[in-house]
Amino acid sequence: MNIFCYFKRHLARVTDVDATDTSNPNLNYGLVVDCGSSGSRVFVYCWPRHNGNPHELLDIRQMRDQHRKPVVMKIKPGISELAKTPEKASDYIYPLLSFAAQHIPKNKHQETPLYILCTAGMRILPESQQEALLEDLRTDIPVHFNFLFSDSHVEVISGKQEGVYAWIGINFVLGRFNHVHNDGEAVVEVNVPGSDQQEALMRKRTAGVLDMGGVSTQIAYEVPKTVSFASPQQEEVAKNLLAEFNLGCDAHRTEHVYRVYVSTFLGFGGNAARQRYEESLIRNTTTRNKLLGQHVGETAESPLLDPCLPTDLQDEISQSTQKLYLRGTGDFDHCRQILQPFLNRTNETQTSLSGIYQPTIDYTNSQFYGFSEFYYCTEDVLRMGGDYNASKYAQAAKGYCATQWKTLRERFDSGLYASHADLHRLKYQCFKSAWMYEVLHSGFSFPTNYKNLKTALLVYDKEVQWTLGAILFRTRFLPLRDIQQESLKGLHSHWRHSFSFVNNHYLFLACFFIVFLSIMLYLLRLRRIHRRAAQRCTPSSAPWLEEGLGSTTLPINL
Repeated sequence: MNIFCYFKRHLARVTDVDATDTSNPNLNYGLVVDCGSSGSRVFVYCWPRHNGNPHELLDIRQMRDQHRKPVVMKIKPGISELAKTPEKASDYIYPLLSFAAQHIPKNKHQETPLYILCTAGMRILPESQQEALLEDLRTDIPVHFNFLFSDSHVEVISGKQEGVYAWIGINFVLGRFNHVHNDGEAVVEVNVPGSDQQEALMRKRTAGVLDMGGVSTQIAYEVPKTVSFASPQQEEVAKNLLAEFNLGCDAHRTEHVYRVYVSTFLGFGGNAARQRYEESLIRNTTTRNKLLGQHVGETAESPLLDPCLPTDLQDEISQSTQKLYLRGTGDFDHCRQILQPFLNRTNETQTSLSGIYQPTIDYTNSQFYGFSEFYYCTEDVLRMGGDYNASKYAQAAKGYCATQWKTLRERFDSGLYASHADLHRLKYQCFKSAWMYEVLHSGFSFPTNYKNLKTALLVYDKEVQWTLGAILFRTRFLPLRDIQQESLKGLHSHWRHSFSFVNNHYLFLACFFIVFLSIMLYLLRLRRIHRRAAQRCTPSSAPWLEEGLGSTTLPINL
């Protein structure tokens, strides 16, 4: 890689944490409010005036205050809690917008776009309640704030949209949309959707995203080649999972057109999977006890052995009135085996979890980032976050599971684990590490020798939110507007330059001469007409002319 380019990139990352210069008149701002299930956060972004190159995207960054901290504010609970009192929605959001307004120069408010985007919490509400909340925001926000805000700027986004925005945000921070690549950087051959070009385009390889939360798991990655389908039914399903969009400022250019696969799997997050697993244990153990006349798990003295808990950890689970006592055996391989049915895999080709369609991934030329549980499972207690190695990870997880619970507690009390690791993490690390492994390798079919997965909490030392992708996507046409305005300014500037003070002086003299000449010609014509009329006058008409009595108007043609 060119050394200059390396230092330039490194410098860009350093300046990205500087305080935002709000006195800069060429700086633009944008707001995104993420209305999530547990709370809402406002993110303030800023970017310099576009450089005029239609091949480049806006250089959007998080705004930073005078202490170099990102301008972000969060409130609780989620806006969905106001479902029965929608008239309070604007009051709920007011503190966030007031906070943002204080950080953005007042003369910039009118041109600062504001987007309020709601996610999972709002999706589960009936449509009538969603609309009532959104309508209150649409009506009241313009009354109190002067931001660039229209009805379309507030909506409930789908899981697919959220996934696309996350994919855009991460790849933007990684610089993958900059198509000027250097030697040594990975490239990929792309059949650009909607392009008339017969030849494939070579451009930077983008990174895929794996994200496992508490409730759901998500995967998103670019599909560079045109895909084929096993059946018409699969093609119909794929339409809802493949997103094609143009990130460029000019809709007629195809260099920034991307085809991205996004799929969200509810119930496949770490906590939801554990809950499904525990419900299965209770159900199956109760049935087996009835059939065999046993009492396994009914007391702490006769616990059910659970291979997904650390060795000798005692736990109890319950469902309605049923309670089950467990004791861990810490068998990672056995845990993996009994978790496989929970993936709901099918024998169909090109499918993943629950038999959902998944386009082929070129594992020889791809890169993925794993967030949330993919990072926590590798880093919190195993301390091996970063470059993922399946065999080393499995070995470390196997060792953790097999360790006595008493020993794990001693290590925890000695501060040997990550600072944010708690007892809940310690108890369920064995289960979650096995679940993550199975989702990745059995569910998404990543080979165990895959070397290009990085588990991460931050990208370039900062948390990358889907809101960054949202503001980038929704303001993508602004550069073209700026380019057009610059062109008009250039024309006006040229006009002003051409007609300088000297030129205006000559123009004034020319206009004065033309007006003077027109007046003189008009007076001469009037004189000629008056003379002809006097010659035609008879003696009887003379008194009329002399006395000025009323008469018909003389026809005068100019």
